[in-house]
Amino acid sequence: MNEQSLYIRFIEFGTPEYDECLALRNEVLRKPLGLEFSPEQIEKEWDQTCLAASDESGRIVACLLLQTLDAHHVKMRQVAVAPDWQSKGIGSQLVKASEQWARRHSFQVMELHARDTAVVFYSKLGYDAEGESFYEVGIPHLRMVKAL
Repeated sequence: MNEQSLYIRFIEFGTPEYDECLALRNEVLRKPLGLEFSPEQIEKEWDQTCLAASDESGRIVACLLLQTLDAHHVKMRQVAVAPDWQSKGIGSQLVKASEQWARRHSFQVMELHARDTAVVFYSKLGYDAEGESFYEVGIPHLRMVKAL
């Protein structure tokens, strides 16, 4: 299956599709670290923008959240791609779609906290590392930014 068979759309908080994104994020990002989302963490996402990619069957295979920081800065977070869809360009496609959304909403800078294992991925998409490595959820991260 190629990238053209994907459908990228916005997902509303609290819907069954949002729950599907949450399950994907939990499986890909949290479970490997022995973590789970708390109800409080989930509730704090109500005002964030969720972008997801579905395959032709409608299954959500990738998702991310966009959190407004201020009038000019938005933070990309919780980027997750289903294991059977990784290394197929879906993550890049979803990141580019999120950048288009951010530009349309007049944001000037996209930032994120990249796991050490994802720094090369984001660098290839034009993100620059800033500052020193730090720990988040028990693993090393780097703050990365991109001017939009």
